[in-house]
Amino acid sequence: MPHRPQVRVAAIQPRGYPFDPAAAIDHLRATTAEAADQGAELVLFPEAFIGGYPWGLSFGTAVGGRKPAGRRTFGRYHDAAISVPGPETERIGQAAAAANAWVAVGVIERDAPRAPGTLFCTLLYFNPEGTLAGLHRKLKPTAAERLIWGEGDGSTLPVIETPFARVGGLICWENYMPFARMAMYGKGVEIYLAPTADSRDRWQATLRHIALEGRCFVIGCNQFVTKEHYPADIEILDEFDDWPDVLSRGGTSIYSPLGETVAGPLLGEEGMLVADLDLGDIARGKFDFDVIGHYARPDVFQLRVNEEVMMGVGGPQQGRGESGGRS
Repeated sequence: MPHRPQVRVAAIQPRGYPFDPAAAIDHLRATTAEAADQGAELVLFPEAFIGGYPWGLSFGTAVGGRKPAGRRTFGRYHDAAISVPGPETERIGQAAAAANAWVAVGVIERDAPRAPGTLFCTLLYFNPEGTLAGLHRKLKPTAAERLIWGEGDGSTLPVIETPFARVGGLICWENYMPFARMAMYGKGVEIYLAPTADSRDRWQATLRHIALEGRCFVIGCNQFVTKEHYPADIEILDEFDDWPDVLSRGGTSIYSPLGETVAGPLLGEEGMLVADLDLGDIARGKFDFDVIGHYARPDVFQLRVNEEVMMGVGGPQQGRGESGGRS
């Protein structure tokens, strides 16, 4: 479909609400309305915003052993995850509909059809009608994330057609996976979402590289989180002892298809970035580099992406997969 020449987007950098999905959704609803008041048609929230990214916690685990207090804390973390769909996604959809905006948000998901006992780090997409339009489950949790999250499969790699652009993306260090990025480029992503938990300066170089490589707009989004944001009665808070008070300083930012800074990075506080994207910059950027077009070499390089739903027992099963949106 023909796209409009410009769109206003918002990237929200909230404070953290670990283990408190209701409070996180309240924040989402309020800030989505605020972004809509400023004219935003696409609103992005960070990785694991609902349910929480548990900076600093090892859940009482060491190689060869697990402590009972860590198991109990994981049980509490599991309880703070959300079902998709479920009452929490209904509330998020209502916020998107009230704002007449596309909303993308990172959640911790439980009760997924392919593995109902496992948690997933998931990116949800809601359309302006309030409908869940697509989801992406993180393909490869990083380091200690593997203690608490399962791995997604290729069935949830959507690039979604909107009235203004094709929107899709990957979560945090998935963006270091060249094949995963190429899967997004191959589906024609134009506004690339990169919710994350990485607040280091070097992450900005990654976002800029993706913008240049994909000749797309890139919206990076993170949380501003301190130790005080955690519930005081978490049993394993002593695991924080060697961590600074500020666990994530943020770093939300937006880059153009030529790698130029559009907004941010926002550091050291919660807040919101709002920017107007000139979508003509996408075609202008591809004048000299199009990674899946005139700069590709399909006679030399080919990529096959398995987009089947992979069940833990019995292999792919018809009728139990989830739509990843239009691609």
